Amino acid sequence: MPALSDNPSVVVLGGGTGLATLLSGLKHHTSDLTAVVTVADDGGSSGRLRREMGIQPPGDIRNCLVALAEDESLMGRLFQYRFEEGTLSGHSFGNLFLAALTKVTDDFEEAVHLSSKILKTCGTVLPASPDSVWLKAELADGRTVEGQSAIAGSDSACRRIWLQPKNTRPTKAVLEAIARADIIVTGPGSLFTSIIPNLLIDGIAEAIAAATCPRVFVCNVMTQPGETIGFSAADHLEALIAHTRPGIVDTVIVNTAEPPAPIVEFYRAKGALPVTPDTDRLAELDVRVVTAEVASGGNYFRHDSDKLAAAITLLL
Repeated sequence: MPALSDNPSVVVLGGGTGLATLLSGLKHHTSDLTAVVTVADDGGSSGRLRREMGIQPPGDIRNCLVALAEDESLMGRLFQYRFEEGTLSGHSFGNLFLAALTKVTDDFEEAVHLSSKILKTCGTVLPASPDSVWLKAELADGRTVEGQSAIAGSDSACRRIWLQPKNTRPTKAVLEAIARADIIVTGPGSLFTSIIPNLLIDGIAEAIAAATCPRVFVCNVMTQPGETIGFSAADHLEALIAHTRPGIVDTVIVNTAEPPAPIVEFYRAKGALPVTPDTDRLAELDVRVVTAEVASGGNYFRHDSDKLAAAITLLL
């Protein structure tokens, strides 16, 4: 394991709100922070920009940039502003800004880098691949569906996913960040549409498995309709390993905080339930199991950014 400094190198892989939540907590513990973000999104504003402008989806990237921006940053709030009227309805300013900057520079990764400078982010945000990536999935009911939004919107659990094209290149800086990391964190986020897609890109899973630093998987706190219906914590990890390789994770963080009954009923009505922390099954998968109350909720039950970041830094 590399010698640690007061500013450890942390690499986090994922997408969606889960990754942004974690980054907003981790930025208070280190500035050597690299977020590796999925580029498989095809819904909402990101999907429209992919189809109409031929760029990579900016939405998850935008959320991560804002999460790492200076606290109370006016530019951060501007990036999150979403238009509600006219032909721009549904688009966020940040998505449009990244799209325009990509066209000006002819390089999505450079557009992300320049946006990071404008927002004065504490850390680096990287698209997982420079290629245009699409998802396909086989569902538990035997159907095959194409596209991240179709997978997430299905009424069946996901059995397996794969990328189109299959030979997808990694962003060079991603492999460099993994090679020098003091800790590598996968998740939280949508298992089949935000987390696993990053690990299917050529070379990324291999680089993580070869790393000598802690390799942590943060299990979700709630199941997700269309992806992980009925999944326990061990089911999440088994799916991750089945899509990649044994040894990609050596530690799993599992939430033990219980949501209030009204929140459980709210989620049950939407087809979701708290993820069962089956620690005995997890231990059988040859990983260290860390249990902690890392979730909280008001209207929703989600990872608490500060509690989760604190749990991760204790592993350094």
